[in-house]
Amino acid sequence: MRELKIVAVVVAFSVLTYYLVEPYAHHEMHKQVDAQGVEIKVESHGFTYDGSDDIAEAERKGDVALAQKKKAFWAEVADISKLKGDAAVGEAGFALCLGCHTDTGTNLGGVVPPSLEHAGRIYDKNYLIALLKDPAMASNVNHKYADTLLHPMGSIASMMSDKQQIADVVAYLLEKKAGEVTPEEAYDEACMRCHALRYANITQLGKTPSFKQEKDALAHKIKVLDEQDAIKAYMGKLPPDLSMIIRARGEHFMETFIENPQSQLAGTSMPRVGLNHEGYEKVKEYLTEAGDPSKKAREDLGPWVIGFFVLFALLAFLWKKHQWRELH
Repeated sequence: MRELKIVAVVVAFSVLTYYLVEPYAHHEMHKQVDAQGVEIKVESHGFTYDGSDDIAEAERKGDVALAQKKKAFWAEVADISKLKGDAAVGEAGFALCLGCHTDTGTNLGGVVPPSLEHAGRIYDKNYLIALLKDPAMASNVNHKYADTLLHPMGSIASMMSDKQQIADVVAYLLEKKAGEVTPEEAYDEACMRCHALRYANITQLGKTPSFKQEKDALAHKIKVLDEQDAIKAYMGKLPPDLSMIIRARGEHFMETFIENPQSQLAGTSMPRVGLNHEGYEKVKEYLTEAGDPSKKAREDLGPWVIGFFVLFALLAFLWKKHQWRELH
């Protein structure tokens, strides 16, 4: 029985380390506190957006006026969400978006406007409504602007001020821009315009092509550097490469940071992305493919390895019992 007790102790300590010590250490390393030093419990909201985090942030800062403004903003988003949108009518309103969202990789106002090809698939409905009402408020970066109309996408607020028009455009996105999306497409549309992914050979301008001539490769590199300088000027610093983010951060951090970057990094220039649960899972899958390509093979092999050790332990125990039978 001594061997079984040893195994039980090893298993208990392994479980304790994996499920308690590691999460506790992660929590302590990324603990969030308010201005009074009181810990803030950062929670995931399942990739639904109602402005509760934004309002709470303003209240913690003691900014009553901003809190009221955010309450009114998100209440109006909720009202628009209840309206029945007409996708056919919304197509005309969507045409206004195509002036910037051209999928040509042209930098406008500091960043390349993202592709909207799968916007209705990977983004949350309330977030899309909020984005059309006031992009800076929706993405929770209003602290960067004295007037949120100065946001690179701010002009959309004046072009789509009618509630029904917003509801119609979002209905169009949810119906016509919601086709099947691959993990790579989800990453490209949600993250690529700011974040490089060197392990997948991706820059802010997309997948780096192969060049026969060195001068062509150098010319492309100069374009990438120019794009990075533009993003750096807009964001304040160059957003990090995400090749190892899937290994560097835990699941809770990833979810809450993508839902609301301010929750984990107060004052950051990174905007809320607005992904829904499917969009997040697709992006996470692609980041895993890039940063931890052997994960699936490890997970598939894991049960066999554990099975081998269990069988080996059983055989070793039976052998030991046989060899020592005369000593009992």
